[in-house]
Amino acid sequence: MMIPHNLYSRKIAVLLGGRSRERAVSLRSGRKILASLKKQGFRAFPFDLDKKFFRAVLDGKIDLVFIALHGTPGEDGTVQGFLEIAGIPYTGCGVLASALAMDKVATKKILLAEGLPTPDFFEFDNYRPLRIQLKEMFTRLDLPLVVKPVTEGSSIGVTIVKDLAKLKKVLKATMAEFGRVFAEKYIQGREVTVGVIGSGRAVKVLPVLELLPKADFYNYQAKYTQGGTELVVPAKFSLRLTRKIQMVALRTFRALGADGVSRIDIIVKGEHLYVHDVNTIPGMTDLSDLPAAAAAAGISYDQLVLEILLSAFQRRH
Repeated sequence: MMIPHNLYSRKIAVLLGGRSRERAVSLRSGRKILASLKKQGFRAFPFDLDKKFFRAVLDGKIDLVFIALHGTPGEDGTVQGFLEIAGIPYTGCGVLASALAMDKVATKKILLAEGLPTPDFFEFDNYRPLRIQLKEMFTRLDLPLVVKPVTEGSSIGVTIVKDLAKLKKVLKATMAEFGRVFAEKYIQGREVTVGVIGSGRAVKVLPVLELLPKADFYNYQAKYTQGGTELVVPAKFSLRLTRKIQMVALRTFRALGADGVSRIDIIVKGEHLYVHDVNTIPGMTDLSDLPAAAAAAGISYDQLVLEILLSAFQRRH
C-alpha cells in the first residue's frame, strides 16, 4: 500500500454528523474512524458539517477530508462537489457516483441499462392523482410491495406492505415525510451485502456477508441495535454462487463509476440475485457490515481505514 509523501504531516478533517436523519450513526462512524487515524499517527481532527468546516476548507487549513457522513447532504455528491471546487482531496466516490447511488431510482435505471438484476419498481409522482398511478403500478406489480423514499439510507422510511387497504395510507404518509417515493416488488430471500474497496485494478471485493435480522427485515433498529442482527461472514453459499454474487457486486460498483469504497446490498432467492441498494459511504461503527466483512478477509479496522484514506489519491472520476 503506497502512502503519499508527507501524508502523516497533512491535516486530515474527519467530516461527521451532518444534518441527515442518519446523523447519530455518522457520529459513531466518524469518531471510530478518527480514533483509528490518530492511533496510526495521522494528524486527524473532527469537523461537523457546519460553517466552521467550510471556513477551514476555504482558508486552506484542511489538506484532506475523510468523509464519514451518511445520507443527505454529504453522501449525495454535494459535499464532494464543494471539495472538488476547493481542490481538496477527499475519500470515497466522486460527485457523479455519489449522486447516482443516493438516488435509488436512478441507480435502478442504470442497473437495468447495464443488464444487472434489480427488483421491478414504480416511481410515484407527487403531482398526479394517486389512484391513477396505483392503477398503472398494478399493471406491473403485485402485493406484497416495499415502499421506499428515493433518497434515504439506513432503511429509513422503508415499509413492507402486504395489505391493499394499508398501501394508500403508507404511500401518502411516506410522500408527506420524504417527498419522492417508489414502490418495489418485495422479494423474499436471503439478504446479503458485499463490500468493494479500492480503485481501478486494485479493487478488492470482500467476502459475502449474510444478514439475519431479528426483525421482519434489516431495518434501522436491526442495523444499529446490539444483537439486532446476526452477521454471517463468509455467507454459507456454494463457491459458484458466492462468486456470482461478488461479480454482480463488482459490476454494480463499476456501472455507477464508484471508487474507493461502496457496499452493495443484494437479495438472493435460489439462484436469482436482486441488487436493491448501493451505499457509497458505508457505516464504520462497531456493528457495521463493512468492517466485519473486511475482518473476514484478514483486513483489520485500521487497515480498512487506511485503504479508504488512500482512495482520496486514487479516484479516476
